[in-house]
Amino acid sequence: MASVMEDPTLERHFKGHKDVVSCADFSPNNKQLATGSCDKNLMIWNLTPKARAFRFVGHTDIITGVHFSPNGSLVASSSRDQTVRLWTPSIKGESTVFKAHTASVRSVQFSSDGQRLVTASDDKSVKVWGVERKKFLYSLNRHTNWVRCARFSPDGRLVASCGDDRTVRLWDTSSRQCINIFTDYGGSATFVDFNSSGTCIASSGADNTLKIWDIRTNKLIQHYIVHSAGVNCFSFHPSGNYLISGSSDSTMKILDLLEGRLIYTLHGHKGPVLAVAFSRDGDLFASGGADSQVLMWKTNFDSLNYKVLLSRHRKRVTPDPPPHLMDIYPRSHHRHSAQNGTVEDVRSHDSATSRRDQPISSLGWTHTRPREEEDEDQHERLPGGMTTSREEHSGIPSSLNSTLENIVQQLDILTQTVAVLEERLTLTEDKLRTCLDNQVLLLQQTQQIDGSDQEAEGQSL
Repeated sequence: MASVMEDPTLERHFKGHKDVVSCADFSPNNKQLATGSCDKNLMIWNLTPKARAFRFVGHTDIITGVHFSPNGSLVASSSRDQTVRLWTPSIKGESTVFKAHTASVRSVQFSSDGQRLVTASDDKSVKVWGVERKKFLYSLNRHTNWVRCARFSPDGRLVASCGDDRTVRLWDTSSRQCINIFTDYGGSATFVDFNSSGTCIASSGADNTLKIWDIRTNKLIQHYIVHSAGVNCFSFHPSGNYLISGSSDSTMKILDLLEGRLIYTLHGHKGPVLAVAFSRDGDLFASGGADSQVLMWKTNFDSLNYKVLLSRHRKRVTPDPPPHLMDIYPRSHHRHSAQNGTVEDVRSHDSATSRRDQPISSLGWTHTRPREEEDEDQHERLPGGMTTSREEHSGIPSSLNSTLENIVQQLDILTQTVAVLEERLTLTEDKLRTCLDNQVLLLQQTQQIDGSDQEAEGQSL
């Protein structure tokens, strides 16, 4: 039975900052929310009812970025005072200062393993730092103007950065070289980030746009102009199916990336929205703006339980007992529509939920098989209702079965990717055919007009 999509609701309103709220991030356990402000203070809000908040003082200028480490034991903040600080999010408020930039630091982020930090600065550089030894590692220098934002890919092998030179750059952290440049911007590129599968990057611009690029094909795959002013920030939902953006037009927009459309416009701030962030489980999102407000919202529109989803994924990767060699799937039809190449009603089926780590399309959308089907695959039914494991008949070692299962999973993903690409190719061909038909019609009309003009000239002579 399909679940009904509900509207986002405002859960809490935090008061404590005395100036513009510029950045926000949830802790990995979703028990704390960190925000930075132009009042130079870092606030850690405890999300349990009636719990006290912590104010951390140390920066001497505006705080521009904030990010929790993957285990939640540290919080990194960047500032216009040209430093990055690592804080312990407790009542002690101890911090370590990193300094290597020669101008304002615009953003900061931990790598997924928590071992490195990446920062972007007005000194036109992107820098990578070692967390354990608390030292600067190396710089990425190719931008020709201020760098607004830098982000690690989920696997840590790439860095994406953007800036006032109107470019988005992709860097290889091993070779420390720029491997790609995206330049289709009418103004400064203000924010950049990877989706959860690491197959795409999104970027926002001062030209009111949001763009999503497939970094495997280097193609622009989605382009949104839903704001009436510059887009300052955005955040991917953990599923990769949604994106929320904040703009200088005082609104937040929520996009359904599966359907490629705007689904919600949220009003709550008086003035530009400068920070938006989903929680790690996607149940909540926070926003901050020029009105000094910090608002926390309940998502509601995505009812998937990602803890259950990840648990199922772990069972799916290491089945017990492993399937038989001949159990090649998909045994049932793919769960994406043959009409539009998108996942069909992902929210309505627990058994058709999306996995976060294995992409099938440009945005990393996947499906899993129903648990009942997996159970049937692993056992053969005998007369009288008895069952027996297929592994008993095969005599194949479990390690080999596990390897074969992984290969089969990759084949399934490849099959679905091809299906999506074929659908997109068909749509492109249809558009080209329509364009050619229009051109032929326009040419015929032009010839008719020219003929009429010649007849009129002959009659006048």
